[in-house]
Amino acid sequence: MEILNVIAAAIAGFVLGAVWYGLLAEPWMQAAKVPRDENGKPAGGQTPAVFIATFGLQIVVAGMMRHVFALSGIDTVGGGLVSGLGVGLFFITPWIMINNLYGVRPLRLSVIDGGYATLACGAIGVVLTLF
Repeated sequence: MEILNVIAAAIAGFVLGAVWYGLLAEPWMQAAKVPRDENGKPAGGQTPAVFIATFGLQIVVAGMMRHVFALSGIDTVGGGLVSGLGVGLFFITPWIMINNLYGVRPLRLSVIDGGYATLACGAIGVVLTLF
């Protein structure tokens, strides 16, 4: 069932994001200039709605990658990894960088966010080709 593959791939991208941003929370918050409360946490906190929306968007990305993979005949784990890394590195990361350039954001923010996009798309590509 393709929908299960897409959901599993989205979970992989979501979990990788939790690890990535867990490890890089401090430099990311500095680079993004996230307002903080007295405890150093993002002001306003992170609501469940943010996580639900994030997961929904992960499903959109995984679903489109599955569609592109099917049209392109990408059906091996190696092909999924390389293609996923390519999507992250050559589609998503440049777009993040464009947005950050116009937003006058530091390169460090683009590197952190683009690094996540690249690795997450690689993980999504692997999961999509496992089943």
